[in-house]
Amino acid sequence: MASRQFATFEVADQLFGVEVHTVQEVLSYNEYTPVPLAPAAVGGLFNLRGQVIAAVDLRVQLGMARKALQGPVMNVILRGDGEPVSLVVDKIGEVVDLDEATFEPPPDTLSGPTRELVVGTFKLDGRLMLALDVNQAVDTHRATT
Repeated sequence: MASRQFATFEVADQLFGVEVHTVQEVLSYNEYTPVPLAPAAVGGLFNLRGQVIAAVDLRVQLGMARKALQGPVMNVILRGDGEPVSLVVDKIGEVVDLDEATFEPPPDTLSGPTRELVVGTFKLDGRLMLALDVNQAVDTHRATT
């Protein structure tokens, strides 16, 4: 039985996950520098131990209203194809081990920007976890519809 580990988090009460090997760390941060003329999904930049990290608002990537970056904000720092990038999320979940056999393609009812970001689903204790494509989730230059 092959299994995969996912780090989970929530945005607008929907459960999402990314494979653990793509996560650098998870942290709460509250000092962001705005970036004029940046794509709408870029909420700001922050300094993480001398490294400048872009904070990408997953709500905007999913076609929702921007999250206010005031006070402590939850960040999932991801290792994509390039530099580490943060996904701003509502709530951090836990790491779960999931059986590869329970992986399913995205449901046909999934539409809009969410459809472009989700690579599949897993059913967890009465909830559906949407598995994100890390590179698509942090791509602020893709067209959101």
